[in-house]
Amino acid sequence: MSLLSYRDSVYRTAKTTVPLAARLFPSLTVYSRFMVIVYRASALARRGQYTSEEWCQSCLKTAQALEHVGVSIEITGIEHVERLEAPCVFIANHMSVLETAVLPAIIQPLRDVTYVIKQSLLEYPVFKHIMRARDPIAVTRTDPRGDLKAVLEGGTERLAKGISIIVFPQTTRTHSFDPAQFTSIGLKLARKAGVPVVPLALLTDAWGNGTLLKDFGRIDISKPVRFAFGEPIHIEGRGRDEHQAVIEFVSSRLAAWRAADAH
Repeated sequence: MSLLSYRDSVYRTAKTTVPLAARLFPSLTVYSRFMVIVYRASALARRGQYTSEEWCQSCLKTAQALEHVGVSIEITGIEHVERLEAPCVFIANHMSVLETAVLPAIIQPLRDVTYVIKQSLLEYPVFKHIMRARDPIAVTRTDPRGDLKAVLEGGTERLAKGISIIVFPQTTRTHSFDPAQFTSIGLKLARKAGVPVVPLALLTDAWGNGTLLKDFGRIDISKPVRFAFGEPIHIEGRGRDEHQAVIEFVSSRLAAWRAADAH
């Protein structure tokens, strides 16, 4: 059972009164809570006690910290994840730290999952212990050939164990979506492993990318957070049509969300 309460396969933040301090200082409130969550998780990971359940709780508390200051979260299409009979490759656009910190609370209760991440995240102070505990696939982002090999080999191994993989094919986090920067590495992994891909569109620019510290920008409570899971796509041939279908899913959801928010 998911940690979040869905109604008709949709989750939306309930209406509530936001405390004055949280409303006035959303970034300070969220990041102070987030650091406590991270330090506790890191301590558990160093002791070998950071289980899947603990991971879900950490991510759920991060989502709740955002809702506490007035950020609205919407999740749709979760029924597609619930109906999966085998592991898959989730392919998503990448906007901010938010999706990395929240997605496990959505997916992990339904099926085991890990990430493809940058190698540098395994060296971050404190945070490295958390990531290492989740057995991610590390890539450099500077060696395409080596990264592809790491994803294909490591991803196939984990998928064979029933662990789904979250892939962000963009080279870097960005609040805009450029299909030209959306590589097909996730499709190649799914094709090799013989598993479906699940497209995932997300809008998470409420958690800004900072200037001095990219991971910690301004928390903008006026911007809703949205996740939309698409129907599983099975790969045929070289996967070009399927790659385009994922791009179109992400592009169309983002366009619809942007248009809705503009009114």
